[in-house]
Parts: sequence; structure tokens; C-alpha cells
Amino acid sequence: MNKKTKLSIVLFIILMVIGLLYIIPLMWILASSLRPAGSLYEYANPLTLRTFFPEKLTLENFIHIFTEEQFGVALGNSLLVAFAAILLGVVVNSMAGFSLAKFEFPGNKLIFGLILITFMVPFESIVIPLFLQVRRMGFINTYAALILPAVGNGLGIFMFKQFFEEIPNELLEAARVEGASWFKIFCQLVIPLSLPAVVTVIVMMFLFQWNALFWPLVATHSSKYEVVQVAIAAHRMTEETHWASLFSSAIAGSLPPMLLFFALQKYYVQGITRTGIK
Repeated sequence: MNKKTKLSIVLFIILMVIGLLYIIPLMWILASSLRPAGSLYEYANPLTLRTFFPEKLTLENFIHIFTEEQFGVALGNSLLVAFAAILLGVVVNSMAGFSLAKFEFPGNKLIFGLILITFMVPFESIVIPLFLQVRRMGFINTYAALILPAVGNGLGIFMFKQFFEEIPNELLEAARVEGASWFKIFCQLVIPLSLPAVVTVIVMMFLFQWNALFWPLVATHSSKYEVVQVAIAAHRMTEETHWASLFSSAIAGSLPPMLLFFALQKYYVQGITRTGIK
């Protein structure tokens, strides 16, 4: 056995251990969500095979959160907010990225530099001015308060710009010679060629909206606008934590982003590699 082979085996073992550290808690949460609430702690300590493979499987915890706790409302709100933000965000960010990539105008580089700064600044540092602005517009405790702040995304603009720069200018000039307007070129030529970038931004914006907790807590106070992460966090109380509901809602809440990623992962990987993000 040569040195290279030994190193590969050691790296494989290390990666396996790291992988297990992530997988074991997830397996325990999944098993607990499928176990009757009354026997949740029965096999928690010590860890055995029954900890991860319940003898009796039940969906009562999932039925409870959807019928008694209205988790479906939160799920629907998150889907509505995410897809609305994505629809508006892809249009706005792609147009901004196209302008920065293909047009020379005074302040182009300065604007792009400011855009880069926006996704480096922690969101928590702008919550207060953002809240004041949203309140001034009368959007507090509405869907607009959850959707509009997410439309302009600095990272999305950056990714579109990087991708659009790879499109040959000669192709655009040929379309202009044929009499096509810039808007027609953008919609019928640039966007179809940029499907990986579009998909990448869709996935990233969806994950950002789906995992949002802090801003929904600040911007809304009615259960009518409750989103998934707020509904999950509500199970962890100061007096008592409802573990069965917490685990089942966490599993149910993780399914939409997982399904979206698995469905679009081919284009997502292409978009990541071709926009210069490593």
C-alpha cells in the first residue's frame, strides 16, 4: 500500500466521521417525528438501534401540526412569499446584472462595488432602518413587508452580471443589426442562454426566504402571516418545549427546499461554477 493510498483511506475515514456527525442527529429527529409523542424519550438515552428505528411508526405528530396547529397555513405563507420574491427578484436582479455587464455608463463600477458591499453587510445591522422604512410605507404586518425587502438581492445581481459577461457581445450586436430592441434581446436571447444562472438565483432566493426567521418576527405580528420558521420556533417555549411538534414541523418544513434543490441541482451546479463562485 503506497503513501497516496494510505492518505486517501485516512481522508475517507475522516469524512465518514464528519458525515456521521451530521447524519445521526437528523436520523434521530426523523425517527422521533415518526414515534408516538408519549414514547419520545423512551430510547433517547442510551442510543441504540431503536433510537433511530422505532418499533411503531405513526404519523400522529404530522397530523397534529397540520390539523391542530395550522402548520399548513405557515407552509402556504412561506411558499407564497418565496415564489413572489423569486418572481420579482429574478426580473429586477437580472435586468440590473445585464445593465452592469453590457452597458458602459458613468458610475458603473462604483454602483457594482456598492452592490457587492450590500451582501457583505450583516442583515441585523439594517433591520431598524428597514423596519422604519417599511412602517413608513404602511406595509407592516402584510405580505408586502415579507416580500419587497427580499426583491433586490446583491448576490443575485452579482451572479447574473458574472454570467452575462460570458455572452459574446457579437451575438447581441448581430441581434441589434437585425432590428431587435434591447428588451427583446434580453427576453428572447439572453435569458434563455442564462438558464443555469436563473436557476441558481431561484434556489438561493428560495432558501433565503424559506429560512427567514428574524425579519418575519419583526415585520409581522399576526398568525395570518406566520411563516414556516416562526411556526417551528413557536414550539420552543420558555416554560415547555413541545418536542414532538418541533421535530415533525422541522421535517415537514425541510421537504420543499430539499425537493426544489434535487429537482434543479444540475442547473444549480452549472450556475455556481460559471459565475465564478467557488
